[in-house]
Amino acid sequence: MVAGYCWPWDSKNNPELYDFTEEEFGFNMRWNMTDYGGKWIIDPDSVTEIGCIHTAQGLEVDYIGVIIGDDLLIRDGKVLVNPKARDEGDRTIFGWKSGIRNEPSKWEPLIRTIIKNTYRTLLTRGMKGCYVYCTDPETARYFKSKMTVIKDEERVS
Repeated sequence: MVAGYCWPWDSKNNPELYDFTEEEFGFNMRWNMTDYGGKWIIDPDSVTEIGCIHTAQGLEVDYIGVIIGDDLLIRDGKVLVNPKARDEGDRTIFGWKSGIRNEPSKWEPLIRTIIKNTYRTLLTRGMKGCYVYCTDPETARYFKSKMTVIKDEERVS
């Protein structure tokens, strides 16, 4: 399972804490720890943690679960980005607030590209399938409307 950068990494300093909690489903997980090096996604114990783009890019698995946070939103069929939803510890868009203020024509497309690319990368790690959970209900409805289920007997080998 992987996710965008909308959640703080509280468990890094306190392994007793969970970084991801969803009370409705009783879901509690932590970001992946650093002891795997660059092989987190292929380690058998990785199923107990959630990875990010840095621990998933360049590697594939049979199936991937992707949590899309509120930094990527769909409204009226249009993809919007919300850098405010990213955790403050996210270094991929570091300096975005002053960048938007001082050079919006440079920073707005850059932020859009980085956020969209994060999810494009995460969504393409699964070779056989991808499960998607969106924290935003409207975005979830949009994704669901675009999905098709292929039954095993319909698969082309």
